[in-house]
Amino acid sequence: MSLLDIVKFDDKGLATAVAQDFATNQVLMIAYMNRDSLAETLETGEMVYWSRSRQKRWKKGESSGHVQRVREVYIDCDGDALLFKVDQTGAACHENYFSCFFRKNVDGEWKIIADKVE
Repeated sequence: MSLLDIVKFDDKGLATAVAQDFATNQVLMIAYMNRDSLAETLETGEMVYWSRSRQKRWKKGESSGHVQRVREVYIDCDGDALLFKVDQTGAACHENYFSCFFRKNVDGEWKIIADKVE
């Protein structure tokens, strides 16, 4: 059975997608996919998402060149969330950090714990 046939999209037609670095297992970002963006990702091997804020397809790296190439795909036990292990080129974060998770709470204060990608 195809992955497209088993994903349980929500009432807006979306499923959560987690991108994780293939080599280090660092979580890079969390976004959403609809059926079409998932199909395109599976077909091309490069991550394509659905932007909830812009209400349109969003191919990762389309303007920045910071693409995510799919290495492995997982689905959770409920069938409503996907995990993609990817090779990340450049920054995953729109603020130019390798991961969107570059802030950590240290003693009640949020600290930046990573450097921006050159």
